[in-house]
Amino acid sequence: MDVLGLVIAVTVLAASVHDNAAGIALLDQVAAHGSRLGVDVETVERNPQETWFVPQSKRWRVEQTYGILILHRRLVRDYEHRPSSSASRVYWAMTHVMVRRLTGANTPTWRGPQAVTT
Repeated sequence: MDVLGLVIAVTVLAASVHDNAAGIALLDQVAAHGSRLGVDVETVERNPQETWFVPQSKRWRVEQTYGILILHRRLVRDYEHRPSSSASRVYWAMTHVMVRRLTGANTPTWRGPQAVTT
């Protein structure tokens, strides 16, 4: 994610793959993308003196984006059989999020018009 909460890269791996391996694969993609564009990639680390949960502004954006993406039906469960299909669904959902931000539509289209009661 970037600081706006937009997806830069997606890595889909099996559940048996350790988080460190997944993180390395993802950071390699992000660093390569950043170097092509001349952008410095910065990893936000937590303060080692803080042993309790402290929300950090840049990391919180990632959690917020996960919450937005889970609203898309195909991302709630693993319906896809290939990792490339799952990754494409994430990009598809993020495209929908960006279009909603550009158009100013706040209500998801799947909810339909709100019923007005008097």
